[in-house]
Amino acid sequence: MLRNTLFLIFALLAYGADSHPILPIDSAAPDFTLRGVDGKIHHLADYAASPVLVIVFTCNHCPIAQLYEQRIMRLYEDYRDKGVAVVAIQPNAPEALRIDELDSSDMSDTLAEMKTRASYKHLTYPYLYDGDTQSVARAYGPQATPHVFVFDSDRHLRYEGRVDNSYREEMVKTQDARNAIDALLAGTPVAVTHTGVFGCSTKWKEKEAERLAALRKLEEKPVSLDLATAEDVKTLRANPAKKLTLVSFWNTQCGKCIDQFAGIQATYRMYSVRGFALVTVAAASPDDRAAVQAMLEKQHATSRNLWFSSGDATSLAHAFDPDWHADVPYTVLIASDGTVVYRKSGAVDMLELRRTILANMDWEYVGFSKYWAR
Repeated sequence: MLRNTLFLIFALLAYGADSHPILPIDSAAPDFTLRGVDGKIHHLADYAASPVLVIVFTCNHCPIAQLYEQRIMRLYEDYRDKGVAVVAIQPNAPEALRIDELDSSDMSDTLAEMKTRASYKHLTYPYLYDGDTQSVARAYGPQATPHVFVFDSDRHLRYEGRVDNSYREEMVKTQDARNAIDALLAGTPVAVTHTGVFGCSTKWKEKEAERLAALRKLEEKPVSLDLATAEDVKTLRANPAKKLTLVSFWNTQCGKCIDQFAGIQATYRMYSVRGFALVTVAAASPDDRAAVQAMLEKQHATSRNLWFSSGDATSLAHAFDPDWHADVPYTVLIASDGTVVYRKSGAVDMLELRRTILANMDWEYVGFSKYWAR
């Protein structure tokens, strides 16, 4: 069952506010020393000359944060010539993220992945990593991503809260962060000093046990393996379930297949909560069942798993795709309407594949699919 997109929207949670309090208005900016995606170490003191400092806690994996990346870029660019410093900090502990919490992203929140995202989306603002210790996040208390903190020239907090009133840019009516920045630049009091935030809740290290428990539960699920006739394979291509479905053909003698199998399974675990389906098909003879089953068990392959019912792999391959000659790996992504939206003979680029999946999901808001569209 598809979860409603609103599961992504967290109001200010009582648990988070009590356990990780927000820095109070008028407080001095807590110091930080953090590495950025540019490879440099950034300190609070580096921005001492700026009349206004804007710190935005944001991340890779959250779809709301993704929609705000370009808004943060515009803040950075629009106010740079006015001396305003805009700094983004990633507060989440990657080890606290369950794999199903990556259901709207191509990757997680490690520093290496932050570098990849910044390059992919051409983000040039400082993007700093606090995921190892979360010492800066604990000092500031961001409740969700994104969460903005605006400081005056003396580095006292004058505003904290949302960037604006809606993640749907066409519905934005209140530019809360910009209003605070403009007031400080004009030397006038900030009219609204606090707003509630929305986005994905901050992933504190305390959640690691929850992630491990969820992983154990996944690995306890049974692994199935069924024979597939030519008719079964033909039906698979027709996609009667009307779900976004990835079909991954492989065999136990194919090194590239083995190399990417874990990534394919991780992709399924990431997106299955959004109605995404994965079918693996071993292009192997019925005599190879033991080896196929062993591989599936090793990878905890809880997807639907098939293997060819005949040693005539070419005939079964043609039942799926007349132009395919049973070479593996062979990977096909079929949209809910039966259209092939991705086809790859040979090893896949996992990020490209995941971005294609995300672009073709049945989102409740078109902005999410547009974010991933090529």
